[in-house]
Amino acid sequence: MQDLKRQSPFGIYAEHCRKGELAYQVTEDGKPLFFPRVVAPGTAGGKLEWRISKGLGTVYATTAVYTKDKPPYNVALIDLDEGFRMMSRVEDVDALRVKIGMRVKVRMHPGDDKQPPYPVFSPAEGK
Repeated sequence: MQDLKRQSPFGIYAEHCRKGELAYQVTEDGKPLFFPRVVAPGTAGGKLEWRISKGLGTVYATTAVYTKDKPPYNVALIDLDEGFRMMSRVEDVDALRVKIGMRVKVRMHPGDDKQPPYPVFSPAEGK
């Protein structure tokens, strides 16, 4: 089991994001996990290995969110090629042009003084 007095799973994940890496965990039997956890769900197994994603994936589901006086923004579920799914958004394209099945690649949003960097996606353009 991980030494939580040293650093939490989210802390490790955030450090990878600061380095521009999308990290995820893998169980002893090779199942990828995301969001970072202390133990594997359903098994309570504590041996989770960290890996770095290549950052390529496919939009599984998408929606455009509208707010007053601002253009819509996208919220999407992304299936990463390594076998895990995460919620994020697709940027660099109009929110209404994001489509299920679209190939995307990760990049890190810089964050600010209130939150660490976090992953967002852009169209992969031929990847």
